[in-house]
Amino acid sequence: MTIKLVKSLIGSKKDQIATAHALGLKKIGDVTTQPDNPQTKGKVAKIIHLIEVSEA
Repeated sequence: MTIKLVKSLIGSKKDQIATAHALGLKKIGDVTTQPDNPQTKGKVAKIIHLIEVSEA
């Protein structure tokens, strides 16, 4: 699962910022590859409005 941050974290709630950082996303354009498991899917669901996800 490839995740890319496409919107700024400015103005987001602290828990959403912490979730993005836990996924390794700090600034716009950052891309990370994460395992496709329930924990990752939960994190993605929390910040889906800030990211793009590709199942590759």
